[in-house]
Amino acid sequence: MTKILVIDDDLNICDLLHMYLVKEGYDVQTANDGIEGMNVFRAYAPDLVLLDIMLPKKDGWQICREIREQSSTPVIMITAKGETIDKVLGLELGADDYIVKPLDMKEVFARIKAVLRRYTRHGPSENGIVRYDDLEISLDKYEMKVKDVVYDLPPKELELIYYLAANYNRVFTRDQLLDKVWGFDYLGDSRTVDVHIKRLREKLEPAQSKTWALKTIWGVGYKFEVNTKEAKQQ
Repeated sequence: MTKILVIDDDLNICDLLHMYLVKEGYDVQTANDGIEGMNVFRAYAPDLVLLDIMLPKKDGWQICREIREQSSTPVIMITAKGETIDKVLGLELGADDYIVKPLDMKEVFARIKAVLRRYTRHGPSENGIVRYDDLEISLDKYEMKVKDVVYDLPPKELELIYYLAANYNRVFTRDQLLDKVWGFDYLGDSRTVDVHIKRLREKLEPAQSKTWALKTIWGVGYKFEVNTKEAKQQ
Protein backbone atom coordinates (compact mmCIF):
# COMPACT_ATOMS: atom_id res chain seq x y z
CA MET A 1 0.00 0.00 0.00
CA THR A 2 1.34 3.43 -0.95
CA LYS A 3 2.26 5.47 2.13
CA ILE A 4 1.66 9.23 2.24
CA LEU A 5 2.85 11.60 4.96
CA VAL A 6 0.91 14.86 5.40
CA ILE A 7 2.79 17.62 7.27
CA ASP A 8 0.51 20.59 7.98
CA ASP A 9 -0.23 22.58 11.14
CA ASP A 10 -3.89 22.99 10.15
CA LEU A 11 -5.65 20.09 11.90
CA ASN A 12 -8.72 20.44 9.69
CA ILE A 13 -6.63 20.05 6.53
CA CYS A 14 -4.81 17.05 8.02
CA ASP A 15 -8.12 15.40 8.95
CA LEU A 16 -9.60 16.16 5.52
CA LEU A 17 -6.59 14.80 3.62
CA HIS A 18 -6.39 11.76 5.89
CA MET A 19 -10.05 10.91 5.35
CA TYR A 20 -10.04 11.31 1.56
CA LEU A 21 -6.66 9.66 0.99
CA VAL A 22 -7.57 6.64 3.12
CA LYS A 23 -10.82 6.30 1.12
CA GLU A 24 -8.66 6.27 -2.03
CA GLY A 25 -6.69 3.34 -0.67
CA TYR A 26 -3.57 5.09 0.67
CA ASP A 27 -1.91 4.48 4.02
CA VAL A 28 -1.67 7.92 5.66
CA GLN A 29 0.10 9.48 8.62
CA THR A 30 0.04 13.14 9.64
CA ALA A 31 2.26 15.56 11.54
CA ASN A 32 1.54 19.12 12.67
CA ASP A 33 4.94 20.78 12.94
CA GLY A 34 8.32 20.54 11.26
CA ILE A 35 10.17 18.63 13.95
CA GLU A 36 7.39 16.06 14.33
CA GLY A 37 7.20 15.86 10.54
CA MET A 38 10.86 14.88 10.16
CA ASN A 39 10.60 12.36 13.01
CA VAL A 40 7.58 10.71 11.38
CA PHE A 41 9.30 10.85 7.97
CA ARG A 42 12.30 8.87 9.27
CA ALA A 43 10.18 6.31 11.12
CA TYR A 44 7.39 5.93 8.55
CA ALA A 45 9.46 6.00 5.31
CA PRO A 46 6.59 7.33 3.16
CA ASP A 47 6.33 6.98 -0.61
CA LEU A 48 5.25 10.63 -0.94
CA VAL A 49 5.08 13.72 1.29
CA LEU A 50 2.45 16.47 1.20
CA LEU A 51 4.30 19.37 2.83
CA ASP A 52 2.87 22.69 3.99
CA ILE A 53 5.22 25.69 3.77
CA MET A 54 4.11 27.64 6.87
CA LEU A 55 4.93 25.27 9.73
CA PRO A 56 5.91 25.90 13.36
CA LYS A 57 9.35 24.85 14.69
CA LYS A 58 10.69 24.11 11.17
CA ASP A 59 9.14 25.56 8.02
CA GLY A 60 8.42 23.63 4.85
CA TRP A 61 11.51 24.97 3.08
CA GLN A 62 13.79 23.52 5.76
CA ILE A 63 11.91 20.22 5.82
CA CYS A 64 12.14 19.89 2.04
CA ARG A 65 15.87 20.60 2.21
CA GLU A 66 16.40 17.97 4.92
CA ILE A 67 14.36 15.36 3.04
CA ARG A 68 16.42 15.97 -0.10
CA GLU A 69 19.66 15.55 1.86
CA GLN A 70 18.71 12.00 2.78
CA SER A 71 16.08 10.78 0.33
CA SER A 72 14.61 11.09 -3.16
CA THR A 73 11.06 10.61 -1.83
CA PRO A 74 8.64 12.74 -3.90
CA VAL A 75 7.52 15.95 -2.20
CA ILE A 76 4.46 18.02 -3.10
CA MET A 77 4.51 21.47 -1.46
CA ILE A 78 1.28 23.02 -0.18
CA THR A 79 1.18 26.82 -0.28
CA ALA A 80 -1.53 29.25 0.71
CA LYS A 81 0.02 32.11 -1.23
CA GLY A 82 0.15 30.77 -4.73
CA GLU A 83 2.95 33.17 -5.54
CA THR A 84 5.52 32.34 -8.21
CA ILE A 85 8.41 32.87 -5.78
CA ASP A 86 7.05 30.16 -3.45
CA LYS A 87 6.65 27.71 -6.31
CA VAL A 88 10.09 28.40 -7.73
CA LEU A 89 11.80 28.19 -4.33
CA GLY A 90 10.08 24.87 -3.64
CA LEU A 91 11.26 23.46 -6.96
CA GLU A 92 14.78 24.76 -6.37
CA LEU A 93 14.87 22.93 -3.04
CA GLY A 94 13.88 19.68 -4.76
CA ALA A 95 10.08 19.58 -4.53
CA ASP A 96 8.38 17.65 -7.32
CA ASP A 97 5.17 19.68 -7.52
CA TYR A 98 3.01 22.14 -5.60
CA ILE A 99 -0.64 22.64 -4.67
CA VAL A 100 -2.23 25.97 -3.79
CA LYS A 101 -4.76 26.35 -0.95
CA PRO A 102 -7.71 26.16 -0.70
CA LEU A 103 -7.32 22.51 -1.67
CA ASP A 104 -9.41 20.94 -4.39
CA MET A 105 -9.39 17.19 -3.65
CA LYS A 106 -9.68 16.24 -7.32
CA GLU A 107 -6.55 18.28 -8.02
CA VAL A 108 -4.79 16.77 -4.98
CA PHE A 109 -5.51 13.23 -6.22
CA ALA A 110 -4.46 14.11 -9.76
CA ARG A 111 -1.14 15.58 -8.64
CA ILE A 112 -0.39 12.69 -6.28
CA LYS A 113 -1.08 10.12 -8.99
CA ALA A 114 0.93 12.07 -11.57
CA VAL A 115 3.96 12.42 -9.28
CA LEU A 116 3.88 8.77 -8.22
CA ARG A 117 3.50 7.68 -11.85
CA ARG A 118 6.49 9.78 -12.90
CA TYR A 119 8.52 8.56 -9.95
CA THR A 120 7.98 4.86 -10.70
CA ARG A 121 7.95 5.04 -14.50
CA HIS A 122 11.63 4.23 -15.02
CA GLY A 123 12.45 0.68 -14.01
CA PRO A 124 15.83 -1.08 -14.27
CA SER A 125 17.17 -1.55 -17.80
CA GLU A 126 20.31 -3.12 -19.25
CA ASN A 127 21.27 0.08 -21.06
CA GLY A 128 20.25 2.65 -18.47
CA ILE A 129 23.65 4.36 -18.58
CA VAL A 130 25.08 7.13 -20.75
CA ARG A 131 28.78 8.04 -20.64
CA TYR A 132 30.73 10.88 -22.17
CA ASP A 133 34.37 10.76 -21.11
CA ASP A 134 34.34 11.83 -17.45
CA LEU A 135 30.54 11.98 -17.15
CA GLU A 136 28.36 8.97 -16.33
CA ILE A 137 24.60 9.07 -15.78
CA SER A 138 22.92 5.92 -14.52
CA LEU A 139 19.16 5.59 -14.62
CA ASP A 140 19.44 2.22 -12.87
CA LYS A 141 21.22 3.69 -9.83
CA TYR A 142 19.61 7.16 -10.18
CA GLU A 143 23.10 8.54 -9.95
CA MET A 144 25.31 11.00 -11.85
CA LYS A 145 29.08 10.74 -11.63
CA VAL A 146 31.51 13.40 -12.88
CA LYS A 147 35.28 12.81 -12.58
CA ASP A 148 34.54 10.00 -10.08
CA VAL A 149 32.51 12.37 -7.88
CA VAL A 150 29.00 11.00 -7.27
CA TYR A 151 26.03 13.39 -7.33
CA ASP A 152 22.81 12.10 -5.76
CA LEU A 153 20.29 14.08 -7.78
CA PRO A 154 16.56 14.35 -7.09
CA PRO A 155 14.65 12.05 -9.49
CA LYS A 156 13.48 14.73 -11.90
CA GLU A 157 16.93 16.31 -12.24
CA LEU A 158 18.45 12.90 -12.97
CA GLU A 159 15.76 12.01 -15.50
CA LEU A 160 16.11 15.38 -17.22
CA ILE A 161 19.90 15.25 -17.65
CA TYR A 162 19.68 11.57 -18.65
CA TYR A 163 17.11 12.30 -21.35
CA LEU A 164 19.08 15.22 -22.75
CA ALA A 165 22.37 13.30 -22.68
CA ALA A 166 20.82 10.20 -24.27
CA ASN A 167 19.53 12.46 -27.07
CA TYR A 168 22.70 14.54 -27.40
CA ASN A 169 22.97 17.43 -29.88
CA ARG A 170 19.18 17.61 -30.22
CA VAL A 171 17.36 20.78 -29.17
CA PHE A 172 14.22 20.32 -27.07
CA THR A 173 11.66 22.95 -26.21
CA ARG A 174 10.46 23.27 -22.63
CA ASP A 175 7.10 21.74 -23.57
CA GLN A 176 8.83 18.76 -25.19
CA LEU A 177 10.88 18.18 -22.06
CA LEU A 178 7.80 18.48 -19.86
CA ASP A 179 6.12 15.84 -22.01
CA LYS A 180 9.10 13.45 -22.21
CA VAL A 181 10.43 13.77 -18.65
CA TRP A 182 7.46 14.87 -16.52
CA GLY A 183 4.75 13.23 -18.60
CA PHE A 184 1.85 14.62 -20.61
CA ASP A 185 -0.33 14.67 -17.50
CA TYR A 186 1.96 17.08 -15.62
CA LEU A 187 -0.06 19.95 -14.19
CA GLY A 188 2.75 22.49 -13.75
CA ASP A 189 4.21 24.96 -16.23
CA SER A 190 7.36 25.30 -18.33
CA ARG A 191 9.21 27.27 -15.63
CA THR A 192 9.69 23.91 -13.94
CA VAL A 193 12.19 22.98 -16.67
CA ASP A 194 14.11 26.24 -16.23
CA VAL A 195 14.42 25.68 -12.48
CA HIS A 196 15.75 22.13 -12.92
CA ILE A 197 18.20 23.21 -15.64
CA LYS A 198 19.48 25.96 -13.33
CA ARG A 199 20.10 23.47 -10.54
CA LEU A 200 21.84 21.03 -12.88
CA ARG A 201 24.10 23.80 -14.18
CA GLU A 202 25.12 24.75 -10.64
CA LYS A 203 26.19 21.16 -10.01
CA LEU A 204 27.90 20.66 -13.37
CA GLU A 205 29.71 24.00 -13.45
CA PRO A 206 32.72 22.86 -11.38
CA ALA A 207 33.20 19.97 -13.82
CA GLN A 208 33.66 22.05 -16.97
CA SER A 209 34.37 19.81 -19.97
CA LYS A 210 35.54 20.42 -23.52
CA THR A 211 33.62 17.33 -24.59
CA TRP A 212 30.11 18.02 -23.39
CA ALA A 213 27.99 20.93 -22.16
CA LEU A 214 24.43 21.67 -21.12
CA LYS A 215 23.40 24.46 -23.49
CA THR A 216 20.59 27.00 -23.65
CA ILE A 217 19.29 27.72 -27.15
CA TRP A 218 17.78 31.14 -26.62
CA GLY A 219 14.16 31.42 -27.67
CA VAL A 220 13.91 27.66 -28.23
CA GLY A 221 14.98 25.45 -25.33
CA TYR A 222 17.90 23.28 -24.24
CA LYS A 223 20.28 20.65 -25.53
CA PHE A 224 23.12 18.46 -24.31
CA GLU A 225 25.94 19.29 -26.70
CA VAL A 226 28.74 16.84 -27.43
CA ASN A 227 31.70 18.53 -29.06
CA THR A 228 33.96 15.68 -30.09
CA LYS A 229 33.64 12.38 -31.90
CA GLU A 230 35.90 10.87 -29.29
CA ALA A 231 33.21 11.12 -26.63
CA LYS A 232 31.94 7.68 -25.79
CA GLN A 233 28.20 7.27 -25.51
CA GLN A 234 26.72 4.02 -24.21
